[in-house]
Amino acid sequence: MEGLVMNATFWKDRKVLITGHTGFKGSWLSMWLKSKGTDITGYSLLPPTNPNLFEIADVSEKIRSVTGDIRDLTHLKTVFTQYQPEIVIHMAAQSLVRCSYDNPVETYSANVMGTVNVLEAARQTDSVRVALIITSDKCYENKEWIWGYRENDPMGGHDPYSSSKGCAELVTSAYRSSFFSNTDYPGHGVAVASARAGNVIGGGDWGHDRLVPDIMRAIMKDRPVAIRNPNAIRPWQHVLEPLDGYLCLVEKLWRHGSKFAEGWNFGPNDESCRPVSWIVANLSRLRSGSIRSEPDSAENPHEAAYLKLDCCKARRLLGWSPKLDLATALEWIVEWYREYSQSGNMREFSESQILRYENMRQV
Repeated sequence: MEGLVMNATFWKDRKVLITGHTGFKGSWLSMWLKSKGTDITGYSLLPPTNPNLFEIADVSEKIRSVTGDIRDLTHLKTVFTQYQPEIVIHMAAQSLVRCSYDNPVETYSANVMGTVNVLEAARQTDSVRVALIITSDKCYENKEWIWGYRENDPMGGHDPYSSSKGCAELVTSAYRSSFFSNTDYPGHGVAVASARAGNVIGGGDWGHDRLVPDIMRAIMKDRPVAIRNPNAIRPWQHVLEPLDGYLCLVEKLWRHGSKFAEGWNFGPNDESCRPVSWIVANLSRLRSGSIRSEPDSAENPHEAAYLKLDCCKARRLLGWSPKLDLATALEWIVEWYREYSQSGNMREFSESQILRYENMRQV
């Protein structure tokens, strides 16, 4: 099952609702699905940063883009009713650990009640057959083990963000058990799953307090980048890797329903679990030593020193595995930002990277 290729025929004209489509991952997902002829409805707040991939790559072109807040259940249900999605991919969230310390109520409201609202809207929309809830590798109770977390390990979280993602997983499990149970699948016909990915990196990310965007901003402004935790080890992966896993899982959920309606990890190989200092050094090498770094002397909240996912289940049952090694992923990122700095057509360039990735899948 290695080298599973996305089924373009499956996605053509399929009615998909993506929450968080204006974000970094959501923009890449929207471009990828649009290239397959998918009928996309995006539901999200305005792009979270300026600049942002959504506007730079003209992601809104030929998709239905609705500005809305997942905490507004009434509006969300209206959109579901109007556009009758068959597949829901929920990506909208407050996605930053440090921000969750500053705004814990907003973080829980968006990540927990937002998930409740999406599942409730799906429950009340007869057209929905698949709902995929995207959470985070940080949903696990992190004991900083040297081995990866498996899907049946307990949920937890030291900080509000991580805790909120663990809560979102519990909400998803409760909705599946109460309203979309696997035993009653022949009756309701809705498959609900969740997906957990590692530290996602890629071109077009301008998120705050994220390593690669911080480095790229520092390069463009010719200033040093402040490094908080140089020895912290993270499961780095190019954005197209988990998105490929999500799409593979959705196809399985559509065809086989309850058999795949559970939690799934989509993380990188062990070789891509590297310390922050390694990322800085290798990006500096690719940029001919142009990156200057300095220790972050500010008082920072707690962040995990080590976190890794075990993805054996996705490999064995979905036929999914990472294809981009970390060094290549960094090369693609540097190429993307170089093209952007040269005022290239970033929609075309982003789609060319998607095509390159698809071609790797066919090998």
